[in-house]
Amino acid sequence: MKSELELRGVQQRFHARGVADGYVTAVDDVSFSLLASPPQIVSLVGQSGSGKSTIARNVLGLQKPTAGSVLYGGKDIFKLSRAEYDAYRRDVQPVFQDPYAIFNPFYRVDRALWKAVKKFKLADTRAAGLKLIEESLQAVRLEPENVLGRYPHQLSGGQRQRIMLARVHMLRPSFIIADEPVSMLDAQVRKHFLDILLDFQREHGMTTLFITHDLSTVYYLGGEVMVITKGQIVERGSVATVMHEPSHPYTKLLLDSIPQPDPDQRWTSRIQVDELDHLDDNTPADTTKPEAPII
Repeated sequence: MKSELELRGVQQRFHARGVADGYVTAVDDVSFSLLASPPQIVSLVGQSGSGKSTIARNVLGLQKPTAGSVLYGGKDIFKLSRAEYDAYRRDVQPVFQDPYAIFNPFYRVDRALWKAVKKFKLADTRAAGLKLIEESLQAVRLEPENVLGRYPHQLSGGQRQRIMLARVHMLRPSFIIADEPVSMLDAQVRKHFLDILLDFQREHGMTTLFITHDLSTVYYLGGEVMVITKGQIVERGSVATVMHEPSHPYTKLLLDSIPQPDPDQRWTSRIQVDELDHLDDNTPADTTKPEAPII
């Protein structure tokens, strides 16, 4: 296992019609690092289309950057040998947004777990493999008898997502890349999912890159946060500092856009997304919304 996962000057451009040079820049000179020790939770937050999921695809090796490097233990992941890349795949595990699309509907959900056991040689016998699967399901608060042998459509979205967390638990990676993993879950299941990520950090030493547009989940997880807009990270720091003392106008607009649980506290102005094109570090954000707690 390697101790560091690093993005260094990553840029991602895509061909696009109707723009001046024929390209749109989804990620623009992004650099950050994740440490395996001590384990940490780092959130990447921004509106839809800000480049969050593209960064996840870069980190997971699904999309080669146009420029820059993704480094694992100091080596470019797109230049790893077959054996090194297999080790990377085990040590950097994804959890995706859609808890249904990640399963093949023609197979029982057991298959996703057994494939990990066989691919990474996690057990010598079938009995040992089944014991490992059952222990991992229980670790993510699922009863094995309620999920094993079932097809994806027979389970709830929360159960399907937790099965993928059980797969992560079996592999014990250093890094989890969670791309909008709770956006399709209800509030109660969302809390269970976030608590499991915190358990993985505390009990198993896993570092998570948590990608989201939801500031309330970022606040709940704590740790560090990076704010991204138009492909650029514009602010980073501890969650407490960024939430309570934001320095960039875009971060302030994100915080101002959070609905308050009080019908008497309403917005007095409308936030327009196109206003962000004119913001820079010296532009004051519109703060005409009533003062209220963040969460």
